[in-house]
Amino acid sequence: MELEHGAFTLFPKMLPIGPLLATNKSTRQVGHLWKEDSTCLTWLDQQPVCSVIYVAFGSITILNQIQFEVLALALEDTKRPFLWVVRPGTSGSMDYVYPSGYMERIGTRGKVVSWAPQQKVLNHPSVACFMSHCGWNSTMEGVSNGVPFLCWPYFADQFFNKTYICDIWKTGVGLNKDGTGIVTREEIKSKVEQLLRNNLIKENASNLKENVMDCVQEGHSFNKNLNKFLDWVKEVNDHARVNESCK
Repeated sequence: MELEHGAFTLFPKMLPIGPLLATNKSTRQVGHLWKEDSTCLTWLDQQPVCSVIYVAFGSITILNQIQFEVLALALEDTKRPFLWVVRPGTSGSMDYVYPSGYMERIGTRGKVVSWAPQQKVLNHPSVACFMSHCGWNSTMEGVSNGVPFLCWPYFADQFFNKTYICDIWKTGVGLNKDGTGIVTREEIKSKVEQLLRNNLIKENASNLKENVMDCVQEGHSFNKNLNKFLDWVKEVNDHARVNESCK
């Protein structure tokens, strides 16, 4: 209810159940085939509190080579530490090519991994913001950890999720493309600085985390609604068995 109040106002008979996170009890994300690189957690331990830009676009989003290079240079321009998830072999038939001398220039300030234990990353005190495609799983994981968003939606519901983040919850800012369809270095650097200077967005993200995570506590409406749903399923099944026995 705290996340989607408008939707439940329009449909008052619907019972909210959630948030549900795409991680198991060990905080390992389920439903993907890539091996998590836990070395990024050790790297995060060495970074100042609330300093790291975490960049991850899920398992489907693909940037073209030009946009990839622009993003790489923009992260370099920020002069801030960053953790960047770059899936291998996602630029068509070949891996992305980094700008010349890029890895040498960023040194230990940047950490690039093929896949990250995202829930643990977002829960780490060094993470300042989450540059995301705004898929619902990533959105819920960011919300549940109180992390402000830099929104870069790619397709489908991600644009609606960006609207929630930027316009309704006010826990992030959007990255906009220029006339050629590119999110420029200047746009990325500017929005990073804008977000990290905005204490109201940080406060909103923290407050939303508290409100949302309260929902999953024992005895809260989340559990009550889930139990109502389970009771309804059992009742339907019982009626079906009775009807079948009467035939």
